[in-house]
Amino acid sequence: MIDFGKVKDMSNIDFEDFKKLEIRVGKIISAEKVEGADRLLKLEVDFTTEKRQIVSGIAEFYKADDLVNKEFVFIINLEARKFKGIESQGMILAAYDEGRPVLLHPDKEVPAGSIVK
Repeated sequence: MIDFGKVKDMSNIDFEDFKKLEIRVGKIISAEKVEGADRLLKLEVDFTTEKRQIVSGIAEFYKADDLVNKEFVFIINLEARKFKGIESQGMILAAYDEGRPVLLHPDKEVPAGSIVK
């Protein structure tokens, strides 16, 4: 997990760089703990036009079953990474409060795949 209190380079980016991020609402259709990892959850996320597998280090704060059928905000055009041999095809977004992630979600249901601007 990133300790944002220790992030050193918080310089501004230009708007063109921001526009490169593809931020979308996705609905989690399945979630499970990653075997052999205390912090990792493997999420299957529906973005309407596609489904993606996303691995997130939130297992010590969220139960897998509590996330299913809920909408959250994701960045989906990050380069894929592997965690414990499992490919992650995006990142769920969270705010941090006292070292705990607080997942971001729309205040009402929107279609999966909706663009966040």
